Order: sequence, then structure tokens, then C-alpha cells
Amino acid sequence: MREAYNTIMEITVKLPDDLAQRQNPGREALEALVIEGYRSGALSHYQASQFLGLSRFQFDGFLKQRNIHEHAYSVEDLDQDEETLRHLQSKCVL
Repeated sequence: MREAYNTIMEITVKLPDDLAQRQNPGREALEALVIEGYRSGALSHYQASQFLGLSRFQFDGFLKQRNIHEHAYSVEDLDQDEETLRHLQSKCVL
């Protein structure tokens, strides 16, 4: 069983001067990291949305604005979510 961790980790990234001059370089770097993590499968849809402080629906909009469609919510995602829901219900968590 996976346990939820409520700790926060801070990461410092050194950016080249040309990138550091952008309006919000930290946010851009975070978004790029999350997009790549999501595309590669290292981050789930939920994890990626949490990284950016977005709801799952807002994250879908975020992806759509950036023309990222290769990991749209699939039947497999629905099956996994249903399995998680059943598990949590059986543990009386929900």
C-alpha cells in the first residue's frame, strides 16, 4: 500500500541568463518539467496537476492550450481510477 506524504520539497535550479530574463522563469521551468514528466509517464495526470496547483480539469485545459494530446485521459485511466475508488471505499476512506 502506498502512503501519502505531506512534506514539501524545495528545488533550486540555476538558469542561464537568457532564460532568467523571462517574465516568470521559475514557473516556465516547472511547467516544462511537469510536461516532460507527464509525457514520459513518470508523472500521472493527477500528480502533474498537483505539481502545478491545478485541478484535473484545469490541467486538461493547460495541456490543450499547449497542444499536448498524446496522454489524454484514456479508458485505462478510467479503469485505474475506478479500481482506486473501490479500494478506498473498501477501506472506508471514502
